[in-house]
Amino acid sequence: MKNARGFGVGVDIEDIGRFAELRRVKDKLFLQKIFTSRELDYCFSKNDPAPHLAARFCAKEAIVKALHSLGESDMSYADIEIIKLSRGAPYVRFVREQNDLHVSISLSHTKDIALASALAIRI
Repeated sequence: MKNARGFGVGVDIEDIGRFAELRRVKDKLFLQKIFTSRELDYCFSKNDPAPHLAARFCAKEAIVKALHSLGESDMSYADIEIIKLSRGAPYVRFVREQNDLHVSISLSHTKDIALASALAIRI
């Protein structure tokens, strides 16, 4: 039931090593299916983009899982943008407007593992 009120929770964990060999130009088509240009600009501005790519991929996986439990199954990864606010907190922006959805996320990573959790609320 797509318009049901309520909430959904999603979690994802990824091995950062899976993202270590990705290159912005060489892997452009793959990266554009998952990340927005603003996300790619942010990640590839870092000395090591892999943990930042992995954390954002995790966030998108967690968000899709949370939204799925609310009946939202047509959201692609490229429709979801993870922005870092000036105070450092991650923020979810939907490329296609979703007025009735609010999503909060938490991201973390170690040297080897990235983790994200998402709470989606239909308001």
